[in-house]
Amino acid sequence: MSELAKLINDTSKSIIDMAEASLKELSPDQNIEFKDTAYHLPLAYALLGKEIKTASQAKDIIASARKLWQGQALDNGLNVPYLNGFLNQGLATLFCEELLTAINYAKGKTAGSGWIGFIPDTILRSLGLQLVDGRIAGIAVILGRPKDSSAAADIIRGFQEKNIVSILVGDVDGMTLADQLKKEGVEVGLDNYIVPLGPDALSSIFAVNFAIRAPLIYGGCKSGEWKKNLEYCQERVPAFVLVLGKLDEVIVTTGMGVLNLGFPIITDMDAPSVPKIETTKFEAIVVEKDYKKIVARCVETRDIKIKVHKLDIPVLYGPAFEGERVRKENLYVEFGGKKAMGFEFLKYVDMDKVEDGKVELIGPDIDVIKEQSLPLGIIVEVAARSAKEDFEPILERQLHRYLNEAQGIMHIGQRDIIWVRISQEAFKKGLRLKHFGVILHAMIHQEYSAIVDKVQVKIYSNKKDVEEKIKEARLSYTKRDDRLSGMTDEAVEDFYSCALCQSFAPNHICVITPERLGLCGAYSWLDAKANFQISPAGANQPIQKGKILDDRLGQWKNINDFVYKKSNSTIDKVSMYSLIESPQSSCGCFECIVAMVPEANGVMIVHRDYAGDTPLGMTFTTLASSVGGGVQTPGFLGVGKLYLTSKKFILAEGGIKRIVWMPKDLKEFLQAKLEERAKEIGDPDFVSKIADETSATTLEQLLEFLNKAKHPALEMPSLI
Repeated sequence: MSELAKLINDTSKSIIDMAEASLKELSPDQNIEFKDTAYHLPLAYALLGKEIKTASQAKDIIASARKLWQGQALDNGLNVPYLNGFLNQGLATLFCEELLTAINYAKGKTAGSGWIGFIPDTILRSLGLQLVDGRIAGIAVILGRPKDSSAAADIIRGFQEKNIVSILVGDVDGMTLADQLKKEGVEVGLDNYIVPLGPDALSSIFAVNFAIRAPLIYGGCKSGEWKKNLEYCQERVPAFVLVLGKLDEVIVTTGMGVLNLGFPIITDMDAPSVPKIETTKFEAIVVEKDYKKIVARCVETRDIKIKVHKLDIPVLYGPAFEGERVRKENLYVEFGGKKAMGFEFLKYVDMDKVEDGKVELIGPDIDVIKEQSLPLGIIVEVAARSAKEDFEPILERQLHRYLNEAQGIMHIGQRDIIWVRISQEAFKKGLRLKHFGVILHAMIHQEYSAIVDKVQVKIYSNKKDVEEKIKEARLSYTKRDDRLSGMTDEAVEDFYSCALCQSFAPNHICVITPERLGLCGAYSWLDAKANFQISPAGANQPIQKGKILDDRLGQWKNINDFVYKKSNSTIDKVSMYSLIESPQSSCGCFECIVAMVPEANGVMIVHRDYAGDTPLGMTFTTLASSVGGGVQTPGFLGVGKLYLTSKKFILAEGGIKRIVWMPKDLKEFLQAKLEERAKEIGDPDFVSKIADETSATTLEQLLEFLNKAKHPALEMPSLI
């Protein structure tokens, strides 16, 4: 047996033995599930087809791991014999590492302060849209750290610039990469695309069971379909492993397991290079010792496609900085918010009134102003030969994202409720207000060149000017709202498809109408229409409604035919207005779940950010495991928040009057629109009749509340 083969063989056996010994320390009925997931121990659930909830059930994992270690196929056929059997032994190691971490959690041993540890389903779902629309280009699982802090910052900044999320695991000689980043002043957190999982190498399993849930959530793969689940990760999860400064026997053996998912390994350590194997697209193991080349080497090895924005500004730019927070201790100057007036406004004007690329600052710049809280007005004037007012709010909505993606700028809100902060670091690097205009001009041209020919930007920093110019903006806001609110499904000939999520959920297709936005909440009918004009061969395609088949359900022949074709012949009909009869499928990026509550003759709503109990006895995470992957689930529906206030919301079942429960914060967020709908249905007090977690978290409490409130759902025809 070669030295490498002996190392992997012995280490895999040692970890299996360790897991078995740790398991014996628990009572047979000890619960060992991870919290905040519907998939129990995700790796065992996906590949072994086992719902492991107790220590007694976990013995099956040990037995399966020993079989794989010995080179035997499991009962469900699981066997990956490539690379001299190393992949099977690596997989056995992963199963037992997952079990060991679950046992540690059962004993109260977590990753510790500053570390995320196990990643909940809700975080994976919240990242889903960013993965499918390209804001996140890839995932770097980084074990160890480079030799010095400066190199650590350069590597992480390199990944951020390329829109790659960095997942940090382990240490070298007691120092972690997170420690190095702190020393260099790099802010760590999910919003900054830097996720610290745990201080030891065992925490790498959290990245694995994060990845293996993608095929379950988005791909429609089932528990135990090991080949489909692994192939999904190999083809659709753009991840790789970067090992820095440390390459011990556990890391090597764990790496053999990770190769099953198609994730190549890049390292700065002395190691044998391994060319392409059956599970990877290109090389399996690559050695790169030059830190200046290592980011590019990672990207090309995993074949990640990068969109890099090169702008003439003095700070870094990319989606990795979109969630960056400029805190008070690092604040140089802020605009708008609670202390000053601020607005942003985009409008189409005549071609001869726009000088493309012109940026005017009317008022002093931040290197002259001494106050820390200031007014700000941003007016973007665009011109095009085919200008359409309908596109103004779509373009304007992007200003938030464009400015946020500059390092050192924090932008919150839109229209006349913006709050913008600039960090001390960004100011020292030379960032000024004129760079706001540089960013907006470049990015609007880059993403919307099909509907924009010229862009100029005017920035106002004097209070008097801001107060004057905001009046015009507010008039336009009102006109837009009136125009958009009047659009109906009946008034248009075409609906639009959205296939963005098919990169992760291949059988899912969204149908977007004027009165039903995409389930992710990010794309309206006008957004889809604009995107089609921008990219005629892109993810949004017009679907001529044609002959209506069922007015009550909202079924059209052309829509059904389109969905059948684009869902890979898995869905033959879809009802736009029904929860129960052929409802739309869901990908997994939905903001809310609508779930039927038969006992209350209504539906409850739960959104992704709500982690508490619901009257159905299931959390959002548990419900979400049944809704997604491109399948139709009668009685359950993934939706965008604003669809809840649409006149077409589950119209076939009676509409808004069926809502019996929703979390309090969601009700408050939608309150004005819900109250408006309540007046339209002739029940102005209806919103007060909707229960929330403060009044009911069990079915019994819900029914008591509804009867006391005289909720209309109780008198409606039976849902079943």
